[in-house]
Amino acid sequence: MTASKHQRDEPTGTAHLDSTAQLMTRITSQLGTQLSHVRLDGSRRTPPQTRHAPSTPPALVVVAHGSRDPKALATVHTLLDKVREERPGLPVHLGHIELNEPLLTDTLADLAPGRAVLAPLLLSRGYHVKQDIPAALATAPHLTARVAPPLGPHPLLVETLYARLVEVGWDPRPDARTRRESGVVLAAAGSRDPDSAADTARTAALLAERLGVPVVPAYASAAAPTVPAALRALAVRGRHRAAVAAYFTAPGRFATQCAQAAPWIAAAPLGAHTAMARLLLHRYDGTLASLAAAPVHRQLTSA
Repeated sequence: MTASKHQRDEPTGTAHLDSTAQLMTRITSQLGTQLSHVRLDGSRRTPPQTRHAPSTPPALVVVAHGSRDPKALATVHTLLDKVREERPGLPVHLGHIELNEPLLTDTLADLAPGRAVLAPLLLSRGYHVKQDIPAALATAPHLTARVAPPLGPHPLLVETLYARLVEVGWDPRPDARTRRESGVVLAAAGSRDPDSAADTARTAALLAERLGVPVVPAYASAAAPTVPAALRALAVRGRHRAAVAAYFTAPGRFATQCAQAAPWIAAAPLGAHTAMARLLLHRYDGTLASLAAAPVHRQLTSA
């Protein structure tokens, strides 16, 4: 039989082997590969998983109000450092509504195109959450983003308020007489938005449950009652042992003004407490879940 006739008679797709040595080499290689997946006891090895480089999560942009008090900016930076410690690898950025740099619009402009969550470092609903932050986001069409809810009301805020009161002398285990004579004024910045007042009142109610004494919300501006008026209202009820809890994220003029009105103890602002860092991440995670379901091409401005 000629070579050409032999080639015509071979089934289509049959491998051409030049020698018996090539056949043996191939068999040996295949056996070696198969045996590498079998342990000495005859069980099958689990194939190694392919390792992929972790992708960078969407950015967290913390939105602070801004303050002329230099301690406020230092406090916010310390808080953001705690957020980074709690969540290594998360890109965390800061933007201010006013008074401090970087301004929110500049922070958003500097972000690479992609997804982001804007988390207000604000304690209630109001003009900044409803108007200022969405307006800033509208200047960044390269981002697909959502604005998270404000921090309050939330149990983590209540735990921070409680811790700050204990720091300045609040008895965590008061006797019955002390409890009857005690009360707290929850001093907040104030807003003309009724939703803001409702959020603050809810936090006051949660703190009252935590302390077991009356807690009266009061405001430094734009709403009533004032801190002195709330203290007088507690005194009328026989609550002469009254503390002032600072419902402010950082030191500033309003926090100082409210503390000066305290007849007994005044707690520090919420500040860079670990619970505050965890609350920011809680808001980020909750908002990110809704962002993940959004079409990539759409810019979203509310959670």
